[in-house]
Amino acid sequence: MENVCGWIAQAGDFPVRDRLSGKQKADWLIIGAGITGLCAAHSLAEMHTQARIVIVDRQRAAQGASARNSGFVVAHEHPGTEELSGHQGFAGYEVDTAISRAASEEVRQRIARHGIECDFRDAGYFFAVNDPAKLTHVEAKLQTLNAVGAAAQYLEGEQLRQKLGTGHYRAAIWCGNGNALLQPAKYVKGLLNALPPTVTLYENTDITGIERLGKGRIRAQGTEGSIEAKQVLVCLNAFIPRSGIESSRTFPMELSASLTRPLSDKEFQAFGSVEPWGVLSTRPLGATVRLTPDRRVMIRNTAEYRSRDLSKSDLLVRRKHHVLGLQRRFPWLTEQDIHYTWTGHLSASRSGQAYFSEVEEGVFAVAGCNGSGVARGTLWGRLLAELASGTRSPMLTSVMQRAQPGWLPPKPLLDIGAMLRMRVEAVRARTEI
Repeated sequence: MENVCGWIAQAGDFPVRDRLSGKQKADWLIIGAGITGLCAAHSLAEMHTQARIVIVDRQRAAQGASARNSGFVVAHEHPGTEELSGHQGFAGYEVDTAISRAASEEVRQRIARHGIECDFRDAGYFFAVNDPAKLTHVEAKLQTLNAVGAAAQYLEGEQLRQKLGTGHYRAAIWCGNGNALLQPAKYVKGLLNALPPTVTLYENTDITGIERLGKGRIRAQGTEGSIEAKQVLVCLNAFIPRSGIESSRTFPMELSASLTRPLSDKEFQAFGSVEPWGVLSTRPLGATVRLTPDRRVMIRNTAEYRSRDLSKSDLLVRRKHHVLGLQRRFPWLTEQDIHYTWTGHLSASRSGQAYFSEVEEGVFAVAGCNGSGVARGTLWGRLLAELASGTRSPMLTSVMQRAQPGWLPPKPLLDIGAMLRMRVEAVRARTEI
């Protein structure tokens, strides 16, 4: 079977850009043309109107992980037990939420500024479970979410079924006032199409190394050419080691998802003709599910510690896992009803915090979206441009203070520990897959 992202397929044709060739020079070089890299380019172009800005991407621009996620615009995370109001971790949760709310607002501003049509729905989403025991401290969580500016409501039983059209979920917290949904490939394509004329983009350009030259210049070497720049921004997230940065203390995870055909009128009426919705699990490896505006169902219920794409046979196994998850929620759906199945990578850290740093003079990098790449990536692009430009803001200071991804053991201990942790989490989430 083919690894085809349904979001990208629905977004329509993407403009084809040239490869980098020959020797070139620029004021700014951005490595990575996903959400973070494109937003960084927009911000740099606004701040330095006469500068030449170049972006390079190893594959097609705007078609990597940024276009392959589930499309959740995160302003309010599900709080952990130690983050609840009155607990020691609440102060950190407040700061993280302030950052996330700013990131969510940044997405709205980009959409409005560039007129991006991306099925944006500012209607919140659900933290929902099949096993009510996996949604604990409900009153404390509602109080905590409301304290940081969310709109939160607890639902269960028939009230919840009427919202989602399925009886699979038995308890949920709906969370709004910042949380939103969009079509990620349409969003990142909109950022791509709106690039200003001072930005040049090269696709299918693999940067094989970065070296420092004299007079503060930096050269990035590609397979068919090179580019010299004064400043380099590395926006590769899960693939940050490809730039030679090995100290980010982040690690890659590969996720797979499927998207069904549109539901028929008859099915949709039996379904309850509900509004489009999104569900996040309270368990790390629980399923992420969406009912899209065009009546398709998306499910993501696998996550693995790995950086290489799954083989076709491996992806077929994951697809069958998606079918089981779909049938738990909507029993009439079968494998034949799936139109697309694909993979994507996210960048994770042990602490859940980002790596955000001036790596060395003239080289800046960010990684560690931890599953919130739409909003965080949008904000990071602007803030990384600010950092590289020598501009300081309270939000940049806040992000850099929180940017402590946590210690990771060396390989192979990291590989062994990560795989064992994933197995444990899979067992804990078995009712939510």
